[in-house]
Amino acid sequence: MKEESDLRRKLPAVQKIWRALPEPLPVPSYWVDRAIDDVLNRWRDKARHGQTPPPLTVICDEVIQEARKLSRPSLRPVLNATGVMIHTNLGRSPLPDEIMEAVKMVAMGYSTLEYDLSHGRRGSRHDHVAQVLAELVGSEAAMVVNNNAAAVLIALSAIAHGKEVVVSRGELVEIGGSFRIPEVMALSGALLHEVGATNKTHARDYVAAINENTGLLLKVHQSNFRVIGFTKGLSTRELVDLGRRYGIPVMEDLGSGVINPLQIDNVSEPSVKEIVQAGVDIVTFSGDKLLGGPQAGIIVGKTEIIDQLKKYPLARAIRVDKMTLTALEHTIRWYLEGRAHLLPLWQMMNQTAEDIYQRARLFSESLRQQIVGPMSIDIQQDYSQIGGGSMPGTRIPTYVVSLTPSHSKDTALLERYLREADPPVIARISHGSLIFDLRTIFPSQESQLLATIVMALNRVQE
Repeated sequence: MKEESDLRRKLPAVQKIWRALPEPLPVPSYWVDRAIDDVLNRWRDKARHGQTPPPLTVICDEVIQEARKLSRPSLRPVLNATGVMIHTNLGRSPLPDEIMEAVKMVAMGYSTLEYDLSHGRRGSRHDHVAQVLAELVGSEAAMVVNNNAAAVLIALSAIAHGKEVVVSRGELVEIGGSFRIPEVMALSGALLHEVGATNKTHARDYVAAINENTGLLLKVHQSNFRVIGFTKGLSTRELVDLGRRYGIPVMEDLGSGVINPLQIDNVSEPSVKEIVQAGVDIVTFSGDKLLGGPQAGIIVGKTEIIDQLKKYPLARAIRVDKMTLTALEHTIRWYLEGRAHLLPLWQMMNQTAEDIYQRARLFSESLRQQIVGPMSIDIQQDYSQIGGGSMPGTRIPTYVVSLTPSHSKDTALLERYLREADPPVIARISHGSLIFDLRTIFPSQESQLLATIVMALNRVQE
């Protein structure tokens, strides 16, 4: 105990540390104060285990380093080198500068969020996107909430609270984060009536389930998984015909929400317009998946039902803010204007493997010129992924830059140093190599990626 006490007494006083820190401070004093506490507590703990505290200069260096770390916002930009385009953990679809400039202008001042300029009175925030959305997908009406799970929740609550919702067992999906359709349905107050089997559901299964308390026929698109082999299910049009025969509304949760036909080999994904044209009463999908816009839950369909949803009490709790509405309205307008291919998501997706190869070749050459020490740099064929629970199993041919250190343990160390960089670089490890897919790196980010890799490699070799 005496030895521990002696070691702790060697730690400098707080005021002594403050006097020894450089002027001006590199970060606000609040974070420096926090950092001093953290560093001293860390060394007190080490002293308990017999470790001698370092000199004051080392303590000060640790304080500044810790203060920089504490002062960084938690939510910040990263360089996504994973090749996953709609990366849920990294924020899904990126937005272009022009749209973000529009968001900035609205966010920095007052706006027409709920003001009708034509009549000089209160307006509705729904109006900003309702008309352009309906025009884009060919529906009677539209509204927007804060995400697709909320869209499904309010639709089930408003249409089928206390009533049975008939859905195929093969469509009782988990949306993500353990958020499952049966649980959403229970929360909505609707009563789940599942029919058929996991792999096969027939029209007769729905017919047998329909009764006087049936409030909705629900179809959930398999946007984040696939069932193949001995399977059978009703098409959207078949379910619509069944709904009309019995006078029951039909809803389809599309999840990803494709607007334009995909130019990807062997991929067939129904567009929102196709589902609307099939006669579905209400369709829900995400704004930040294949639409390439901000996070939002988009609801399109019949005017009578959309009006019912807008008046439902839950609508206010899950409404979107002015920044989301601005980003979404501009995204939709880009589609109407024929500019959707300029959205970052579609620019990434439309790059050919040859395009990526040429970028990877130039990037790897630049890397070789700046790296000192043993390191294997190769270009390999690989596959990019769409991600975000969209089109599972769809792989887009690409070329990746592969870095293989001479010591296998250095791969994990390099990956860690890249994550700790500013901005962080997120790559993936495969067979002892660190893999960089430039499909998800914008050309304007390549020089920054190069510099960060070189810096991280230098740390590994220290």
